[in-house]
Amino acid sequence: MPSFDTVLEPNLVEVRNAVDQANKEIGNRFDFKGSDARVELADKSAKEREITLFADSDFQLDQVRDVLLAKLSKRGVDVRFLDFSAKPVKLGGDKLKLPVPVKSGLDAATAKKIQAALKASKLKVQGSIQGDAVRVAGAKRDDLQAAMALLKKEIDDLPLSFDNFRD
Repeated sequence: MPSFDTVLEPNLVEVRNAVDQANKEIGNRFDFKGSDARVELADKSAKEREITLFADSDFQLDQVRDVLLAKLSKRGVDVRFLDFSAKPVKLGGDKLKLPVPVKSGLDAATAKKIQAALKASKLKVQGSIQGDAVRVAGAKRDDLQAAMALLKKEIDDLPLSFDNFRD
């Protein structure tokens, strides 16, 4: 039975390259001279990663964020992988830190939303949650391709990708 996996996986090599390029640009820019502005990428666990932005003021933090977003988009990384919902944290003095989690893997709510979208579409496919991915199986290849198009249209707030296509 043909199937594929719906996943949420950023290209971590490109994310690391974008962070390195952003740091290089921040180091070369005149408006960041003498400041503590930088970007760090940390692995919290096997699946959780976090980019941390450091700056001396709110304005500089916005500038660091813009530099990072430009480098990510230039390297082909979708910026929807980043969650900028957190508030900046004050460090000692005027220093600020902004933790930005990198989304990886589907959470339970999103997986259920994908399953509901597949059921509501009346396509002849079934979706089953497999850890942090959703496996979609159907009788025909055409149904699976229609399911991919449907998911890209319905779940537009996340950059979904489709792996493990089996015939």
